[in-house]
Amino acid sequence: MKFLKTIQKYESEFPAEREDILDVETSVDALADNVPAGSLFAPDLRIGAPRAENGAKDRLPPEANASRPQTLVPLEPRELDELPQVQSFFVNIEKVNPRLVSITEPRSPYCEEYRNLRTQILHRSRKRKLQAIVIASVGPTEGKSVTAANLSWLFAQADGTRVLMIDSDLRRPSLAAYLGIEARSGLSEVLSDKASLMGSIVHLQPAGLYLLPGGEPRSDVAELISGPRFSEILKEAREYFDFVIIDAPPLGIFTDASLLINQTDGALLVIRADHTKYKDVDRVLDSLPRERMLGTILNQSEVPLMDESYYKYGLYDRNEPVRA
Repeated sequence: MKFLKTIQKYESEFPAEREDILDVETSVDALADNVPAGSLFAPDLRIGAPRAENGAKDRLPPEANASRPQTLVPLEPRELDELPQVQSFFVNIEKVNPRLVSITEPRSPYCEEYRNLRTQILHRSRKRKLQAIVIASVGPTEGKSVTAANLSWLFAQADGTRVLMIDSDLRRPSLAAYLGIEARSGLSEVLSDKASLMGSIVHLQPAGLYLLPGGEPRSDVAELISGPRFSEILKEAREYFDFVIIDAPPLGIFTDASLLINQTDGALLVIRADHTKYKDVDRVLDSLPRERMLGTILNQSEVPLMDESYYKYGLYDRNEPVRA
C-alpha cells in the first residue's frame, strides 16, 4: 500500500542511528528539515492559538488562490482512483477557522509544530502499525478538533499518502464548520444506513484530504460506536486509506472515545495549558489502554515560538541542537 511506501521513504530520508531512541531537536531549523524532535511524550511539544494575520488568504498555493468562490464549488468530475461517488472541493480560505494554521498560516512556527508532530508519528510507524489514530481530549474546548484537522491536512500533503479524517464527535460535530463547508451527510447518516460511506466522504483540495463529516447531531453515540456498523466503516476505511485520523468526543465526559481507542491503533491526548487539571488527566489515563496511548499534546501554551526571522538572523550550531 501507499502507506508502506510512505514509511519506507521516510526511513530512507531520515535514518535513525538507533531504532529505540529518537534524538530531541526542538529548533525551527530542525523542524524545517523534517528531523524528528523527540518522542511524542516530550514535554516541549507545544501548539499555540495564533490569530489570523492580514493577508493570510494569500498564503495558500497558487492553485488554491486561483478560485475564490463564495461557497464551495464542486470540481469537474474526474477519476479518483478506487473511490467512487466521492466529490472534490476547493477549500475557501476566507471561510476556514483561523486556528487551522496548516491552511491559513502554512509557514508559521505553529504550523511547524504540527509538521513536527506528523514526522514523529511517521517515525513511530516504523515500529508499530499506526494507520487509525484517535485525537481525544479530557474535556471540551481543549483543541482536539483543531489538532485533528491541522494534523490531517499536513498528512495529506505527504507524497503518495491518502488520508481520511472522521468527525466522530456526533453530539457536537465541528470539522465541517472549521473548514467552512456544508456537508449533505456524514458519519451519523452512514451509521444509521441513511447514506453510504463513499457518498458521504468529501475530497478537500488543494491538500487532497478526505473528510467524513459528523453529519446530523445525535445523542446515542456510544451505542452506535460500539455497534458492528462502525467496525465495518473503520474496516472499509483501512482498505482505502493509508491513515485514518478520528476526532473523538471528550474522554472525561463520554465513553465514546474509549470505545474508539479500543478499535484503533493509537491515540493522542490533547491538553489545554492552564485549563486541563492534572487530576482529570490522571483519571482519564487510568481508564485507557496504555499500550495504545502515543502521548500528549500541550495546546495553547503561552511559551513563545521562534518566527521566520530565525532563519535569517538566528545563531544556531547544528552540532549542538537546542534542547528543552
